[in-house]
Amino acid sequence: MDIKKEHWSPLLLDWFAAHGRDLPWRDETPRDPYKVWVSEIMLQQTKVETVRPYYDSWMDHFPTISALAAASQDEVLRQWQGLGYYSRARHLHQAVQEVQAKYGGHVPENKKDVQSLKGVGDYTAGAILSLAYGQKEPAVDGNVLRIFARLYDIEENILSTPVKKKVTALVAEQLPDEAPGAFNEALMDLGAMICIPKHPRCPYCPLQELCLAHRAGKECELPIRLVKKKSPVEDITVVVVRKGKQWLVHRRPPTGLLASMWEFPNAQGKGEEGLHAVGQLLAQKGLTLAADDQSIGSLKSVFSHKTWQMTIYEGRITQGKLEEEEDWQWIDCKAYASLPWAGPHGKITAMV
Repeated sequence: MDIKKEHWSPLLLDWFAAHGRDLPWRDETPRDPYKVWVSEIMLQQTKVETVRPYYDSWMDHFPTISALAAASQDEVLRQWQGLGYYSRARHLHQAVQEVQAKYGGHVPENKKDVQSLKGVGDYTAGAILSLAYGQKEPAVDGNVLRIFARLYDIEENILSTPVKKKVTALVAEQLPDEAPGAFNEALMDLGAMICIPKHPRCPYCPLQELCLAHRAGKECELPIRLVKKKSPVEDITVVVVRKGKQWLVHRRPPTGLLASMWEFPNAQGKGEEGLHAVGQLLAQKGLTLAADDQSIGSLKSVFSHKTWQMTIYEGRITQGKLEEEEDWQWIDCKAYASLPWAGPHGKITAMV
């Protein structure tokens, strides 16, 4: 069989029927487009085993589009806390509110309208339309790019636009009329279980005999990806400011990294420089900070484009009174769980 000439989807679908993963967002027939949508957004940049408990909790709190649309942003971010890449949650919330207002709570069934929703790209749109509505739409993510680079021996950068277009066309050629959603999910599972990065498990692959990279002994060399530049490391000084049984917290700006989430007072810098910078920040609020000389610990938080190396101190206000505003507040230490914390700041609560 020549992979470039044959329709090999039956081989993959047979394997999927026997070995497909049992996942909570696959437990309904027909599939709920809202649940498909939520699961695919959660699975971006995040492993399945990490997502499982978050998905279950999310559906307990927001079982329908109308429930999510009616929730506050703080409620949404609190449920997302720990998954990272918080813009995903904000975009999902905004898009669901649009679906509720514009489409009566029904996820659109055409590609143009689905892709117009905030945070929904080609892949997510393809997943929703094929899995929930049975439409012949490719769903091409990193797993699929890796599989097809090996199957068709594509010796080009898989992150380039031309290669993505080529792979999307190849997927479209293989999509079966009767089960396009199952085919897309079979590719997801093959990429997660068999055709994994670096060392694929070729002996267990239903497409092994067809794979051009395997025939040429290049399955460990493909795919080709451009090497990412090393992300910069930023030193961040954090001061947990306590007043009796209260902590001083700050809400981050409504746009940008960890937007609208809560954090302890912090500033760039290390050691005396960092403590001085935090002191200057609080001085702008009319507060005088006295911070301890010795840190109570450190944290490292890795984002897609930078890394925070955080040093944590404790401190207190010796002069001044906070004029409470929306972005700066004293909170009861026991109420910390009610806040959507900005990434690693939630972990700091366990250190003090």
